[in-house]
Amino acid sequence: MAECIRSTPLLLLPGMMCDAGLWRAQEAELGGELPLLHGDITGHDDIAAIARGVLAGAPERFALAGLSMGGIVALEMWRQAPERIARLALLDTNFRADTPQRRAVRDRQMAQARRGELGAILRDELKPNYLASCHRDNRALLDEVLYMGMGLGAEVFVRQSLALRDRPDSTATLPTITCPTLVLCGEEDELCPPSLHGEMAQRIPAAQLLVIPDCGHLATMEQPGAVNAALKKWLN
Repeated sequence: MAECIRSTPLLLLPGMMCDAGLWRAQEAELGGELPLLHGDITGHDDIAAIARGVLAGAPERFALAGLSMGGIVALEMWRQAPERIARLALLDTNFRADTPQRRAVRDRQMAQARRGELGAILRDELKPNYLASCHRDNRALLDEVLYMGMGLGAEVFVRQSLALRDRPDSTATLPTITCPTLVLCGEEDELCPPSLHGEMAQRIPAAQLLVIPDCGHLATMEQPGAVNAALKKWLN
């Protein structure tokens, strides 16, 4: 890894109802090569406020990688402080605003979470959509995803759901991204499909697109080796 990159911290942003455990394999692989930091996206119900909070605790200049909601926050961070972001990686991310249908689903899920049904939401609705078909019987992986979500709790679920429901569309932001950018997704990502990432990569001038086989929405956990290799190439 190039010496100049080793001195640039890498800030990692998790997806909705995930914590730093989402990046455990990347931390193990990259932690000896450069400083790694984890951003907190749990404290606000507004994407702009989340981005401001992460930026307030971040180094003056850094590489930035976000998965899913983390990628949405990363796009907002670019809008707020592009001069501070040396490189950008958007993994399994939707750059568009929520559709009316998706907003209605979030409203229903938030009502369920407030009634104490977070476990049912995570188990019956989110987890089946997260993973590629070859991973849906992986009990250890499924339990790890459930453990992260339950550890964060219903209040975080509601805050993050509100932030995602009301987020702005980032289409106009994409052509403004001038740093080296990795756009990566699982081939079987049903929440943020490859076609969406192809469009995103086309709109970002310095983007490279990578679609990983046998992989769903949680690329960092489902195919850590492929993700680690892609991140190393992007950092170099």
